[in-house]
Amino acid sequence: MIIPIASDHAGYPAKEIVKAFLEENGHTPIDFGTHSEDSVDYPDYAVQVSEKVNSNEYELGILICGSGQGVCMTANKYPRIRAGLVYNTESAKMTRLHNNANILCLPGRELEEQQLKELVQTWLDTDFEGGRHERRTKKIESLTQKNTNK
Repeated sequence: MIIPIASDHAGYPAKEIVKAFLEENGHTPIDFGTHSEDSVDYPDYAVQVSEKVNSNEYELGILICGSGQGVCMTANKYPRIRAGLVYNTESAKMTRLHNNANILCLPGRELEEQQLKELVQTWLDTDFEGGRHERRTKKIESLTQKNTNK
């Protein structure tokens, strides 16, 4: 699977770990930056991945910043994005299983290498359950459509 990925400076080391992990597992990460630990503004990078997923160019994306919060808030401004901040394997599983998250947001400063790999693997391995959760995700999408048309 081709997976767009981006981070700010605080998430850069974690992004490099995740990119290597994706490649080792047969995926193709498309890196939208940043490419160093020099200070940058996370929205500038989060929007690049969010726009690609929002337009259905790619099915899933990954964003990383220091806390994961900033990139998650940015991504969720797009009407077709369901970005989830993940910090343990249960949250990684549930964002896909119940919320059909299409962007994984990670707190780069909070996670060790093995944790990053476990979270990404869990998130990618979990499919959306559908059923009653389909109704709920459609309600989320209808809110963004309604608010966009104002």
